[in-house]
Amino acid sequence: MKKALLVISSKDFQPIEYGMTKRILEENGTLVYTASDKVGIAKAAYTNDKAEVDILLEDARAADYDGVFFIGGPGAMDCLDNEKSYKILREASSSGKAFGAICISTRILANAGVLKNKKAAGWNGDNELDKILYAAGAEYIREPVVKDGKIITADGPKSAEAWGKEILKIL
Repeated sequence: MKKALLVISSKDFQPIEYGMTKRILEENGTLVYTASDKVGIAKAAYTNDKAEVDILLEDARAADYDGVFFIGGPGAMDCLDNEKSYKILREASSSGKAFGAICISTRILANAGVLKNKKAAGWNGDNELDKILYAAGAEYIREPVVKDGKIITADGPKSAEAWGKEILKIL
């Protein structure tokens, strides 16, 4: 059975991106684990949705999963743009695991240095993503979902279903 790790911020994660992706994976036989920067219950942005955290991000190892995927939301950059996230992303990249991000979390992949010579999508509401990806050696593709090798990125909640289906395919 395949195992996927979804990484969410402990506060203000994007509920559609998380919920839709988790549902698609689980309905198709993938075991889904949720990691975050804090244990306990993570709180979604915009809604009263909550998610139970299975593992502290700093304790997660890419080797234990078939793929590692970062969920966006307003809390992502505050809670997840750090060395703990970079470590698991670098582990996934160097071991040939599938990984990715949706929405603003694509910036975390860029900051981790795992997008060099890759194409990626992501949230660009501030018109900065092209510069961020260029600085990371990546190319910004203005598409809802972009797959480059084993990396899958998407632009936001409206693409969560398509992103989840692409993750399912690659796993």
